[in-house]
Amino acid sequence: AVGDSCVPHRDSLLLEAGFLAVLVAPLHLLKWRSTAWRPHDSVTFWLVRWLLFRLMFASGVVKLTSRCPTWWGLTALTYHYETQCIPTPAAWFAHQLPVWFQKFSVVATYVIEIAIPLLFFAPIRRLRLFAFYSQVLLQVLIILTGNYNFFNMLTIALAFSLLDEEHVGHWLGRSKRRHASTWPPSLRSFLSTLLELSTYALLLYWSVQSFGLEINWEKRLLDSKVAFTYHEFKMWLQTVTLPLVGLGFLSLSWEILSALYRCACVRGCFWKLWAMLQWAVFTTATVGMFAISLVPFTYIDRESNDKLWPGIHQMFSAVERFQVVNSYGLFRRMTGVGGRPEVVLEGSYDKQSWTALPFPGDSGPLGSSPAVLWGVPAAWGADAVSPAVIRLVQVDESQYPFSARPPVYIRAQLYKYWFTGSAEGSQGPAPWWRRQHFQEFFPTVSLGDPALENLLSQHGLKDKLSPLRPTDALLPWLLRSLRQLVRPFSGPTVLWSLYLVAATVCLLRALGRRPWGGAPPARHKGPRRGEPTDRGGGEKNGQVRRKEAKEAEEKGEGRARGAADGHGGTKKKK
Repeated sequence: AVGDSCVPHRDSLLLEAGFLAVLVAPLHLLKWRSTAWRPHDSVTFWLVRWLLFRLMFASGVVKLTSRCPTWWGLTALTYHYETQCIPTPAAWFAHQLPVWFQKFSVVATYVIEIAIPLLFFAPIRRLRLFAFYSQVLLQVLIILTGNYNFFNMLTIALAFSLLDEEHVGHWLGRSKRRHASTWPPSLRSFLSTLLELSTYALLLYWSVQSFGLEINWEKRLLDSKVAFTYHEFKMWLQTVTLPLVGLGFLSLSWEILSALYRCACVRGCFWKLWAMLQWAVFTTATVGMFAISLVPFTYIDRESNDKLWPGIHQMFSAVERFQVVNSYGLFRRMTGVGGRPEVVLEGSYDKQSWTALPFPGDSGPLGSSPAVLWGVPAAWGADAVSPAVIRLVQVDESQYPFSARPPVYIRAQLYKYWFTGSAEGSQGPAPWWRRQHFQEFFPTVSLGDPALENLLSQHGLKDKLSPLRPTDALLPWLLRSLRQLVRPFSGPTVLWSLYLVAATVCLLRALGRRPWGGAPPARHKGPRRGEPTDRGGGEKNGQVRRKEAKEAEEKGEGRARGAADGHGGTKKKK
């Protein structure tokens, strides 16, 4: 299926994102009870945005460099929904959409993956927000129509690098900015709006020209086609690859200089030096990560890759085995165009009556709907009645056809599956699938058959005896207890329950920070008389703020005592 290309990229993305989390996570060595913000945080956090850019841009580019006829013909999505790894029920409905809409969806995919990622580094905040919501929209649609485990959720998490504190605060109801409209607008605001509208217009013009978008009023549909050749696209890619590297370098340089300025604004000589030291360390690490990431990023154009400084290639070769930076390119080619190939494993007692062995996520009976899975493994061993194997294949052991006695014979048949059409009807429940037998995938064998044993040994699939481990240790006991506790529930039920619990905890924490009754929030008021005004945006450390507040309090008490003494003296004179 088409989704098989997603698996190595999914694991590589998890490794790289996990390593970046080490650089992005807060580090407090000397500041106890200090805030989570650090002057250099924007530098390391920029690497997350750069990873998102490399992931999306390369994923869009490889669809065209692969010369896949379905991507060039804009017909890829007419096959994708039924040939992906594990489609969801929503994929069946998406498959029924008209062909013109499927082709327009491919055009939208190209725009979101190739053109919009350039806005990740835009200096205008609203353009970055537009890019964020475009990426989230694409990932949500993929989640609704396909099972790709954590991949899309991780991509959405990376997209949060496009947001700022003000926008997130607006979500949580803690926005500190007052949006007051002024007329006439300032020159800066006018130019920013003009540049933003020009960007949207240029994006629309590029989309119409590159993909021949034209409304067919007679047929009431939107026609689209690729309006450029493979050679033209390769020349364009060769022209923009190194300038994109330069764009990334300029964006990173701005973040580094801005962080340096924030470090210089920190109060106190010691804390200023400490902030500078952290800035130097994390800036060096960030620049190094950016440099070695250029090697896998420029794989999209070999000539650009050859123009990189040889020292960068040497640095990448030294760390390549750790996979801290990787190349990406999702769904390079659309496979399964002639039908969804699927191997059906069957068991029998007499070689006459065969029963299919179910696996999580397979198409299964023609009347069964596609599954929604989250991290459910699929495995099979030669022992088809082992309780451990049965639990991997079927949660409800009573539904497993060979739960009482293992099959004597096993064979594998190759079928081609297709989604049924919306007009196809039948007596009883409408089927989701139709299939056709293609060929025998593996001949009939019995358990213990020498041919099967030799085949398993040849491919290294024979079970190996593992050294015995003590079963009375604490960790094995905890794992067994946990498995016993969740055994009655399916994998998706357990995972969704954990997600809902985590979301509920976050929601309650957010609501707990909001004021309930009483005076309105302090953010809607100016500073009271006698209270310090913090204009540094967190640049003062906690000790300085507490000292200023204490001094202001002492001054207020002194004024109050002076006023009381004055009233007393007046009374004595009277």
